[in-house]
Amino acid sequence: MRHRLTVRIGPASFRIGSAWRAPVEQLARLYAGYPQDDGIADFTVRLQPAGWARQWLRPSIFITGDHGLADAAPMSLAHGLLAAEMGMNLQMALGWRRHLLLHASSVEKDGRVLVMTGESGSGKSTLAAQLGERGWRLMGDEFALLDLISGHVFPFPRLVSLKNRAIDVLAAEVPGERMGPLLAGTAKGDIRHLVPRADAVARMAEGAPPALLLFPRFGHGPDVRAVGQAEVFMRLTQASTNYVALGEPGFRALTRFVTTVPARAIDFPSGEEAAAMVDRLWEELA
Repeated sequence: MRHRLTVRIGPASFRIGSAWRAPVEQLARLYAGYPQDDGIADFTVRLQPAGWARQWLRPSIFITGDHGLADAAPMSLAHGLLAAEMGMNLQMALGWRRHLLLHASSVEKDGRVLVMTGESGSGKSTLAAQLGERGWRLMGDEFALLDLISGHVFPFPRLVSLKNRAIDVLAAEVPGERMGPLLAGTAKGDIRHLVPRADAVARMAEGAPPALLLFPRFGHGPDVRAVGQAEVFMRLTQASTNYVALGEPGFRALTRFVTTVPARAIDFPSGEEAAAMVDRLWEELA
């Protein structure tokens, strides 16, 4: 690839190559505060033309790399930054084996971790981003990395992918230089990426024990419910991309998490209400 960048996010390093300059330039700006080197990367991501003429004529990106999906739909060059982020997530989801991966957001406070998981649109990424601006350390909005031996959660603080209404909410709270370009009309609507705070990047090698698991659900009246261990185990196996591949170590790690970490489901009508609910729950655990 003519244009390339190597960046480390948490314990994983990525070499991103592109046939076009623009996606790599956008990545370089947004990941400027992250470690970058030319050593051997854990994963390679390639943004290549979907066809021989698609580099110039209606430019269209096909995402490939060490791991890929043969039936993935090409993406417009205008969404090249999103394609690169999706490529990195894909490599982790299909290739990472050092931790149990949970598709979850996580934040840390007082040396303990709050993990949040749920379906797309549940509000977990927005809530994690808001908490990351209000005294919590953002550890990630895509994957929570559960250590197979210690049970600690480790960070994967990539750019936070804000969607639709969440864009304006966070744009009002953070400096403009920490916001990426607006990517309009993607398959999930409008998307804009948020760069985590500098302390989240500086401490991205620091894990901590999990203290609370939340299943958030946006767009409903305020409510808090306990969630039983059997349901938690089932939902987390569905939320993990490598549980089956890890075998017995993954089972042991998940069993320990489920039996030692309290779980709650919360409904909330707004980010402000959700943050207040989280603070109350956190105080109850103190």
